[in-house]
Amino acid sequence: MQTTPKGLRIHIGIFGKRNVGKSSLLNAITRQQVSIVSDFAGTTTDPVEKPMELLPLGPVLFIDTAGIDDSGALGKLRIQRTRQIFERIDMGVIVSEAGIWGDFEEQLLSELSGKKVPLIVVMNKCDLHPPDPSLKRRLSDSGIMVVDTTASTGEGILHFRQALLNAAPEEFVNTPSILGDLLGPGELAVLVVPIDKEAPKGRLILPQVQSIRDILDSDSYCLVVKERELREALHRLNKPPKLVVTDSQAFLKVVADTPREIKLTSFSILFARFKGDLTEMVKGAMAIEHLKPGDRVLIAEACSHHPIADDIGRVKIPRWLTQYVGGKLEFVHTQGHDFPNNLAEYDLVIHCGACTQNRREVLNRILLCRTASIPITNYGLTIAYSLGIFERALEPFPTALAIYQKGGIG
Repeated sequence: MQTTPKGLRIHIGIFGKRNVGKSSLLNAITRQQVSIVSDFAGTTTDPVEKPMELLPLGPVLFIDTAGIDDSGALGKLRIQRTRQIFERIDMGVIVSEAGIWGDFEEQLLSELSGKKVPLIVVMNKCDLHPPDPSLKRRLSDSGIMVVDTTASTGEGILHFRQALLNAAPEEFVNTPSILGDLLGPGELAVLVVPIDKEAPKGRLILPQVQSIRDILDSDSYCLVVKERELREALHRLNKPPKLVVTDSQAFLKVVADTPREIKLTSFSILFARFKGDLTEMVKGAMAIEHLKPGDRVLIAEACSHHPIADDIGRVKIPRWLTQYVGGKLEFVHTQGHDFPNNLAEYDLVIHCGACTQNRREVLNRILLCRTASIPITNYGLTIAYSLGIFERALEPFPTALAIYQKGGIG
C-alpha cells in the first residue's frame, strides 16, 4: 500500500546511460506517468522515487536515476547522487539499448555485482535493434536474468515484472520479525511509549507502530502504557508479560519499575536487529569504554527531522556520553542518505534506529565501518551502555548477550 513506510519497501534502482529508456520502463511497470520521458538525453536530473504494490511481492520503491554517463559540473553532481543510490538498493536493474553494450555497461555490472544485490538486465528498444544472443547467454550463465522490452509500447513488461519477483531477496519474501519471534503466539508484550515532544501530535512514532503491527501479525498481543503508568499496569496483570519494550529515553525509569524476572529492551535495540546487525552493533557499543576526551563521534540520523530542544541525538546522547567519558567529545551529525565516505577521522559511529531506511542501506553503512575498522552502534545500545543497564537490555537476545559477556569476542 502507498502508506507502507519507505524503510519497509524493497528498493529497486534503475540504472543506465542517458536516453536508454529508464523512465519509460518505470512508467510502464507502474502504469503511471511517474518520470518525464523525452527524446532528449538527460531529462531525468535527480533520482525519482515511486512507491507501489508489486503483487505478490508486496510494497516496493522504484528509484529512477539520472544517466551516469552525464558530463559537465552539473552532470558530475547527478552522477554522485545516482551512485548514492547504490548503497541503499535491494535490487538493481541495468537498462541498455538492445544491441548496444560496452565498457560502460560492464563497469556498471561490475559495481552492482560487487554490492551483492540481485541484478536484472533489461535490453530495451528491441523494436529498433535486435539483442545480442551471445551477450544474453553470457549474462544468463552468470546467473543474471535478462529481459527484452520495448517500454514505449509495453512489450516485455510482464516478463520484466516476473523477473523482479524471481530476483527478490529472500528476506523480502520472508520478512524478519521485529519482536514477534521473542514472544510467541498468545504472549503479552508491554510497550512503554512516552508522550513527549518527539512524538508527533495525535500519532505514535514509526518504530512503535511497526512493533504493534508485528505483534499482531505474530498472534501475540500488547499493552501500551506511558512510563508513569508502567508500575501500576504490571501490578494489575494476573500473569507477567513475556517482554517489556521501552523508548530508550525512559530506560532508567522502566528498569526501576520492571521486576527483575521480566525481560526488557528498547525499540531502538529491536531495530538494531531488524534493520542492521545486532551483534556488530553490540561490539560497537562496547567501544564506548575506550572513548576518551577529544575523540570524534559521528551521529547518523536517518530522517531529516527538525531538531527540538533536548533532542535525543543532538542533546541527550552527547550529554550522557560526555558524562560517561568524563570529558568533552566532538560530535558530528549527518542526516538522511548523507554518510561520509572517509570514516577514518571518527572514533565511533552512532546510528539512529533507522526506521525510515531499508535494511540494506544500514548494512552497507555497517560494512563501511567494518572495512574502516571504526565501531558502529545505535541510539538504544549507546543509551543502555552509558547508563549502566547494557546487560539487562540485552537479556532477550542470548547471542548478543554472550558476546558482551565474553568481552566482544564472537
